Amino acid sequence: MTQQSETTAGPVAAREAAATAGPVAARDDDAPAPLPPLSSPSPVSSPSPLAPLAEPRPPGERRKWPRSFHDRLTSPLPGLKALARFAREGSVRPGKEGLADIPRLPVAPAPAPRVDARTVAVTWAGHASWVVSIGGLTVLTDPVWSRRILGTPARITPVGVPWEELPRVDAVVISHNHYDHLDAPTLRRLPRDTPVFVPAGLGRWFLRRRFTRVTELDWWEAAELSGVRFDFVPAHHWSKRTLVDTCRTLWGGWMLTAPDGQRVYFAGDTGYGHWFSRIGQRYPGIDLALLPIGAYDPRWWLSDVHCDPEEAVRAALDLGARRMAPMHWGTFVLSAEPVLEPLTRVRAAWEKAGLERDDLWDLPVGGSRVLE
Repeated sequence: MTQQSETTAGPVAAREAAATAGPVAARDDDAPAPLPPLSSPSPVSSPSPLAPLAEPRPPGERRKWPRSFHDRLTSPLPGLKALARFAREGSVRPGKEGLADIPRLPVAPAPAPRVDARTVAVTWAGHASWVVSIGGLTVLTDPVWSRRILGTPARITPVGVPWEELPRVDAVVISHNHYDHLDAPTLRRLPRDTPVFVPAGLGRWFLRRRFTRVTELDWWEAAELSGVRFDFVPAHHWSKRTLVDTCRTLWGGWMLTAPDGQRVYFAGDTGYGHWFSRIGQRYPGIDLALLPIGAYDPRWWLSDVHCDPEEAVRAALDLGARRMAPMHWGTFVLSAEPVLEPLTRVRAAWEKAGLERDDLWDLPVGGSRVLE
């Protein structure tokens, strides 16, 4: 998420009090579902761009994971000095002028388009939640249909697609465990046999809630469902959900590849860095990149874990993506930038980069586009 998920409020709520504080998540006393046999994780070093892609892992296999993924952090988590500075200087939300544009945020709630199995379409439900139609499947990314999430004000725009108007959900992908990306009330609405694809170490959270088709992946690993390939790729971020689980589960993004080769990249939550060019080399021909552009101010505090709009455009170029759709803005107030600023800045950055205007899919909440 933004770093705000598990604390009280603010630019991502004091980055979880430097990863040492945050409310303990409510216990789930459901008995875990039966587990398949254990297998060991595969190596995690970045593969050569020219090496063959990993063979898909068996769906639902139980894996042995490290106790911590701290070694995957791109940058150290903030310490006491950073917290002290934040206490002196930090702004938890935009000022009155920054919030004044809430009525101007683009919103157009509508059902997701129904397309055939050869067509890719996306609908932005808000924040990092997308309805992706690919290879005949309907895939939800980081689904958050709740009005509010722990530690933040209520959403400032409605959900882009009413839940009752969704097509049948064939799969869910989760980027990491922060509350604005892993929302238990929304996931409870799904049938428990819905296939879910999650980062390493997060499977137990779903199994405790009686989901029966849970596939955990490490970076650069893949699984398949009905001919659609799901690759889990690195991100510049971190994880935390309770007082005692900082970086105990992995974080990342997802590359969805249709049987005919069409590709949609969902970045999840990430700062800017070297992973984008490596992902682009590893998965050439990305048709659409869903990239975060919000929750970036103050920059000294959030730059390691959240792209600003200009960095998101640079990331699209690094990826070699043909189109970019912005996300992670205009839904929850998570940091101090004015609510409309991410949109105006990403449009300016796209134009400055000399890119085709039609290739920036700056959708309203509820907006849809179909890949031609």
